[in-house]
Amino acid sequence: MGNDDCGILELDLMRSWQLRRDGAVVHVAARQQRLIAALAVRGPSLRNYLAGMLWPEYPDAKALESLRVAVHLMTRQVPGVLVKDGALLTLDSRVAVDLYRVRAMLKEAALSSTGSTWTLLRDLRDAEFLPGWYEDWVIFEQSRLRHDQLRAFTLAAREFSGRGDHGGAAEAALAALEIEPLYESAVRVLVASELAQGNLASALLAYDKYQEQLLSDMGVPPSDGLRQLIGQTAKPQATHADAQLVPSLDIGLGQQPLLHNV
Repeated sequence: MGNDDCGILELDLMRSWQLRRDGAVVHVAARQQRLIAALAVRGPSLRNYLAGMLWPEYPDAKALESLRVAVHLMTRQVPGVLVKDGALLTLDSRVAVDLYRVRAMLKEAALSSTGSTWTLLRDLRDAEFLPGWYEDWVIFEQSRLRHDQLRAFTLAAREFSGRGDHGGAAEAALAALEIEPLYESAVRVLVASELAQGNLASALLAYDKYQEQLLSDMGVPPSDGLRQLIGQTAKPQATHADAQLVPSLDIGLGQQPLLHNV
């Protein structure tokens, strides 16, 4: 079981790995870091499963031995962080993990429009799970979180737009496009928000950037809906500009066009 006197343990997995006890950083070797992170991500796990996931290049016996050593060192170095129940290992439920807070925020944003706030943007825009770690299980979690962030930012953009906060909508849409530049739902909100603020040049720039990358990467044009959104806005501007370039028939009354003088 966990240790009641282990103090307050906090685990950071977003942006960088860090473990703290009562606010003081606890230095842990890479092997133990990977074990703790895996338990935080996967939850209660069998030893055989953990050994195969963390040391896939080793034979089963050697992988299990590496896990045994890691568990032994972890129990001595940071008592209270692991719960051992025979073949099952668990991260102690009292360990505060920033990943869980991020997951809760993303879930709230997906289930309720009231969860999409400036706090969501501020806390999640730069939230990246264990950057620089390249194990398959880490990459899977990174991809899952990016997908959830993309959805949350897009929902936030729509919520801001519905409130009439077009600046907030544009910022949330940009946060979504930082994750997936070809996500048309976010492009549509960004373009509409810029237009609502009177920023025609910014709207056209966002559209042109998306169109160029979409054609380059996928070989297809933007959707009809997005093209119509831009076309309906740019057409009146173009018509007005063309009108300025066409000489008025009233200018120079009594004068004939130069062509007639040739």
